[in-house]
Amino acid sequence: MGKRERDAGGAESPVQFSVDRNSPVPLYFQLSQQLEAAIENGRLAPGSLLGNEIELAGRLGLSRPTVRQAIQSLVDKGLLVRRRGIGTQVVHSQVKRPLELSSLYDDLEAAGQKPATRVLRNTTTEADAEVAAALGIAEGAEVVLIERLRMTHGEPVAHLRNHLPAGLLRLETADLEQTGLYRLMRAAGITLHSARQAVGARAASPEEAARLDEPEGAPLLTMQRTTFDDTGRAVEFGSHVYRASRYAFEFQLLVRP
Repeated sequence: MGKRERDAGGAESPVQFSVDRNSPVPLYFQLSQQLEAAIENGRLAPGSLLGNEIELAGRLGLSRPTVRQAIQSLVDKGLLVRRRGIGTQVVHSQVKRPLELSSLYDDLEAAGQKPATRVLRNTTTEADAEVAAALGIAEGAEVVLIERLRMTHGEPVAHLRNHLPAGLLRLETADLEQTGLYRLMRAAGITLHSARQAVGARAASPEEAARLDEPEGAPLLTMQRTTFDDTGRAVEFGSHVYRASRYAFEFQLLVRP
């Protein structure tokens, strides 16, 4: 029989958990999985307090090392944080984005993450060699450059840079702060059809670390994407950087027949 926990989150987050002592699954892993699920589905909201390890262990009837191991696994994932004098606190769930032709804004909104956008630049510039090759235009040709900081729960998640061919559509800063780029493109009659994408990783530079609220050298995920419309024309080249502690890409792998 599993022992049911009465109030794992204290007064701020009354969430019920249970552990099965007869299961071959380690107790710490059972607890960490249930805590992670509660964070992912919003039952434990950002800012919720779990109390300290001694209190949690007592309420669950588990040993302190078991609870400490469960909490540490979620601290390592960026879902919980230990605060001196306060206890263990929920940060927020990691954004898990499928690799498909969708915008980060739409994916965050679908996941209930309440996206917000700060537009850093909305201007025209000359295409360098990389941008020109991606968009299939001459080097030095005029392009629109949009640079944005995408946030959830008041914290930065990604730094987004997009180049678009000049004259493709009119993009107002106020509109970019209210919705996603792909929505604005579709509203302008542009049919997004396919994309070529590359995903990578690197350490955060001092500038990137400051912008994304990460330590210098922290791991960052990178993505470059060229998007094409239904005529085969390149309509957007994105070069984005994401916090690895708050963001992940999901793949679906199929076996070839």
